[in-house]
Amino acid sequence: MQASAFCQAPKARPHCAKFASATPRCLRAGKNTATVNSSFSCGSHAIHLLQRSRRQDINCRATKRLDVQAVIPQLQGDATEQTPPDLPSYLFKERIVYLGMSLVPAVTELILAELLYLQYDNPSRPVYMYINSAGVTKGGEKLGYESEAFAIYDTMKYIKPSVRTLCVGTAFGESAMLLAAGEKGQRGSLPSASIMLRQPMQRFTQMQASDIDIYRNEIRKTKNEIVRLLGEHTDHEPEEIEKTISRPKYFDPYEAVKYGIIDRVLEPDEIDIKKVIRQ
Repeated sequence: MQASAFCQAPKARPHCAKFASATPRCLRAGKNTATVNSSFSCGSHAIHLLQRSRRQDINCRATKRLDVQAVIPQLQGDATEQTPPDLPSYLFKERIVYLGMSLVPAVTELILAELLYLQYDNPSRPVYMYINSAGVTKGGEKLGYESEAFAIYDTMKYIKPSVRTLCVGTAFGESAMLLAAGEKGQRGSLPSASIMLRQPMQRFTQMQASDIDIYRNEIRKTKNEIVRLLGEHTDHEPEEIEKTISRPKYFDPYEAVKYGIIDRVLEPDEIDIKKVIRQ
């Protein structure tokens, strides 16, 4: 019976030949122990050279497999052939801070970080805050994150660059307060935007009476602070602000200009389009 293929002698690996050629002659000749010990440093150096050679081979093969086109996006052809751009980064590069979600801690953390970084980047150039926030969740449940709005407001007043605000969709509740807190003369709105002032909202369910009383006192303080800030930025007395927000009060951009929430409405230059918008 012929010997099976499994019994054949294994082939020598390629790196074994390299190791044999890099091994000192004293080790391959089978000399005595004293001679081997004396040539130990020579053998270590040869092993180091072999390891470095293997690393270079690996790096060379990896470089050949690297697809450069997958790393560098294409900038030729139409838009369907290009990698989608990072639009928030483009806005941020132009010093635009976009508030386009409800006021929750994650959104507040991002807005604060952007404002502080833009101050570090250039404290003399203004910051533009675009606001499109309704202050509600997808399910319609009102949020009670007034403290998040106060954190953004305090940071707007803390940083050195002036903050110019623009309503591009909706500015409800605390978002309207941030809209009014922009630099005087630089607060604007697009013609079809909607602005609404209201009291802070909070729901108290499944609480004992003492806890409800604590929360009621706290939300009264929050309401008084919102009234004070709105009166400061709209040039109205606190009593008038309280009367206005006793129920939700909606403004179109032109009414918001009269009330003092914003300073101007950004309109197209064409007279015909202005007439259609104002109708």
